[in-house]
Amino acid sequence: MAYWLMKSEPNEFSIDDLSNRPEQIEPWDGVRNYQARNMLKDQMQLGDQAFFYHSNCDIPGIVGIVEIVRTGYPDDKAFDPHDKHYDPKSLPENPRWYRVDVKFGRKLARTISLKQLKEHPDLVDLQLVQRGNRLSIMPLTPRQWQIILALE
Repeated sequence: MAYWLMKSEPNEFSIDDLSNRPEQIEPWDGVRNYQARNMLKDQMQLGDQAFFYHSNCDIPGIVGIVEIVRTGYPDDKAFDPHDKHYDPKSLPENPRWYRVDVKFGRKLARTISLKQLKEHPDLVDLQLVQRGNRLSIMPLTPRQWQIILALE
């Protein structure tokens, strides 16, 4: 099993939105970064766990846990010219963008803020706290996962 951190702006899609979906499952779509796309397409596996991270909000931080329940498949929003994630260079016969399906696991007892993560001495190597990191999806080591869980 691998561990991940997946960012979403809560005004676009929040942990509560996921928990209210039928069967609490939703495609994680709209990713338009090649490095993150490659993780969705090639690296995420069934059963992998991910922290759900709220970004671009008053208190950015980890708010919940999700599970990967469907591995990478083409993001069909890229094919729809009426969708904000449309990409005319992504074609059904040659997709450029991918997504996975995630299932709600649980909300954390409290938000683990970005500030707390940055201040933790054992998380200095966490990709999220590195200067200039803008990826919406990033891998975590099992050690990082355990340290973060212990902050709850």
